[in-house]
Amino acid sequence: MSTTKHKIVVAITGASGAVYAKVLLDKLVQLQDQIEEVGVILSDNAKIVWEYELGNTDYEKLPFKIFDKKDFNAPFASGSAKFKTMVVCPCSMGTMGRIAHGVSDDLLTRSADVMLKERRKLILVARETPLSLIHIENMRTVTLAGGIICPATPSFYSKPKDFEALAATVVDRVIDLCGLEIDSYTWNG
Repeated sequence: MSTTKHKIVVAITGASGAVYAKVLLDKLVQLQDQIEEVGVILSDNAKIVWEYELGNTDYEKLPFKIFDKKDFNAPFASGSAKFKTMVVCPCSMGTMGRIAHGVSDDLLTRSADVMLKERRKLILVARETPLSLIHIENMRTVTLAGGIICPATPSFYSKPKDFEALAATVVDRVIDLCGLEIDSYTWNG
């Protein structure tokens, strides 16, 4: 196991799929021995979707600092803070479009811009179906800029028993992409 502790930004947009964000944050709590710091950006729409889909406001109970979307004084708004990874989970297509085209109009898009310009890890957990050509081109642009598109497409070979276990099939992959060590189901593993 690596001794380097990770500094991670988690941004949550208003795309459907709040369960992915919840499972990701719960797992990051469990992995705190590998983490130096987690900063969370939670959009206003993300709060509404979380409350609607999950029926609670548990995001208020997180042990991580939540930053306002207009707080450009957040440490990860600059490359000098050495946050190495950013995960946008779930990532709306509007957010992806702004990231793809360098529109840094809030903390989320500014932080994503920092990750790309610093050649750090940016993981977008895309949540949309079907995809338009505009969505696909934006994914292409982000990928060419160094980002990783990790669609919120769950797998079924682990035979997940509930929604959270199903969401974990995506989240565990995201955690692996972040460089964190996690014990999870692997194909023929």
